[in-house]
Amino acid sequence: SNHESGNESSSNSGFEYAGPKLYVKPSAKSNRHIIVNAISHCCLAGSVNTDIKNKVLEEMSKCDANHFVILFRDGGCQYRGLFILSAETEEAFKVHGVGPKHIINAMCEKFYKYNSGAKSFSEITSTKHLSVSIDAVVLHTSVWKSVKAVIKR
Repeated sequence: SNHESGNESSSNSGFEYAGPKLYVKPSAKSNRHIIVNAISHCCLAGSVNTDIKNKVLEEMSKCDANHFVILFRDGGCQYRGLFILSAETEEAFKVHGVGPKHIINAMCEKFYKYNSGAKSFSEITSTKHLSVSIDAVVLHTSVWKSVKAVIKR
């Protein structure tokens, strides 16, 4: 963990941090453990997925981010990618997997929250926005078509 720098004692003005713009103060609510659980017990559970699961968890451990969003291909909740959420700008940036480098609200068709007890995702129909209350998204089919076009060229 990155606490050697003594950030706990610094003032709360927020101006001393000069790193990546996606940095959020460590006190902010994080869904990191929820996403780790979702990937381990739901999205990439089972021995067939061990290699990709370990890779995703390794990429997560390298990120300072507080909030992650899983990208699904469809309502079947199949893992496609892992993104870091920038809650202020309501956009997400790819860390691992396939899909666009960058997701905005207009690209998202469905939004999901992970239920750790049930080890499953439930669709949240009350929102059309990327936010800290969202753990996963499904993109509109048209977004995937344009992503494929880029990959094929």
